[in-house]
Amino acid sequence: MVKLGLRTDDDNPHHPARCGSHHLVTPHYCLLPSIVMQGPPIYLASDAHLGAASPETEQAFLAWLDFCGTEASRVVINGDLFDFWFEYGSVIPRGHTRVLGALSALVDSGVPVLLMGGNHDWWGGTYLTDEIGVEFLREPTVLNLGGNNTLLAHGDGLGSGDLGYRLLRFVFRGAPTRFLFRWLHPDAGAWIARRVSKTGTHPGGQSEKHKVRSEILERWASDQLSSSPELDLVVLGHTHVPVLKEVFPGRYYLNAGDWLVNRSYGVLSREGPPRLMFWRDGAPSEADG
Repeated sequence: MVKLGLRTDDDNPHHPARCGSHHLVTPHYCLLPSIVMQGPPIYLASDAHLGAASPETEQAFLAWLDFCGTEASRVVINGDLFDFWFEYGSVIPRGHTRVLGALSALVDSGVPVLLMGGNHDWWGGTYLTDEIGVEFLREPTVLNLGGNNTLLAHGDGLGSGDLGYRLLRFVFRGAPTRFLFRWLHPDAGAWIARRVSKTGTHPGGQSEKHKVRSEILERWASDQLSSSPELDLVVLGHTHVPVLKEVFPGRYYLNAGDWLVNRSYGVLSREGPPRLMFWRDGAPSEADG
């Protein structure tokens, strides 16, 4: 069970949504100011895994971002936008220029972009916040999205099991590992990341592991809604399995799925319950059922 509380964000002084309170209640959780919706909905996606995704998928994602520019009040990308992202002192990973430009254009046009770090791109930094203009989060966060008091998290390391990954996560995200990795030549770092990533090993659909994790995270989300009655919505990613479930009357679990296979996303608004959508043939499509 996760307790929700306030935290400061002292590790990122450029973060546009730093908490004002310096009273730590529970580490890693931050109650951010409400995001007030005025008309257009919030569009939410996750797990595009750019770098491992096909060129066709990246083009589809670009088209979706362009669509969001005309339809959304805000765009939220809930982790693993990139299959690998690590910011060195003066260089960034090659590729994704058009997507980064599209995100910057959204921000410049007045559509804020919130990016949650996932298990593949948790190592984002000031290039994303200062140069591109996105808001970058690294830990599960409670905020108001479309009138819903929402727990937003990528989903890795949550729920039961996955002990091996939890250990690796602790090592990979530790300050010593990040310091040593930064001294590698970027080509060597990218080579290591490609060997570690297993994104492309199940190109035909979700693996059995994805399905098992999906069930575990669905139970975890239900537990959060049960133990925190102030929550209206839990939004996760990570599993690549799109899910929209009304756990309690008017209270939902949403997993936006992925763009490698499903090209799925969520839509949040004050006008009704969350919606699960798919990007098909260059246009939005409602989920079946």
